[in-house]
Amino acid sequence: MKLDDDDFSLFGLPRRFAQERAELDARWRSLQAEVHPDRFAAEGAAAQRVALQWAVRVNEAYQRLKDPLKRAAYLCELAGQRIDAENNTAMPGAFLMQQMAWREALDEAGTVAQVEALAEQVAAHRREALAALGEVIDARADMAVAAQQVRALMFVERFAADVDRRLEALGQ
Repeated sequence: MKLDDDDFSLFGLPRRFAQERAELDARWRSLQAEVHPDRFAAEGAAAQRVALQWAVRVNEAYQRLKDPLKRAAYLCELAGQRIDAENNTAMPGAFLMQQMAWREALDEAGTVAQVEALAEQVAAHRREALAALGEVIDARADMAVAAQQVRALMFVERFAADVDRRLEALGQ
């Protein structure tokens, strides 16, 4: 293991979108056991600092790999396709229309049931979009299209968070 290995190499996993969560979790626990600073207590402060760096690196990689959207964005970056979501907000018209319809539905939703129905609609869209993203990355290796889909999913994630906040405000 090297600190500058990519996350997949660090975890000993293939560089692909589809990952088994149980395998990822098991590898994380194993790596954490190897690098935990407490294991190096007898070796002094310098060894513990190095172990802490490793523990942080393993945790950061785990956070990226366990989240499908973060994993997809990372794969795009590794392939040289910058996500740059802050500056690249161009989206297809149909996607923008869907976003506007969802925003309008959220603004008009007056009951918990209406907001929950919208939340399920968004969750279903997210599941479908992640499945399509997996196909684009793993089967077609079209990272330019994948980067566009990642940016779109980031919009969906932000909207889903808005829906969750609305549910909380309504007492759910």
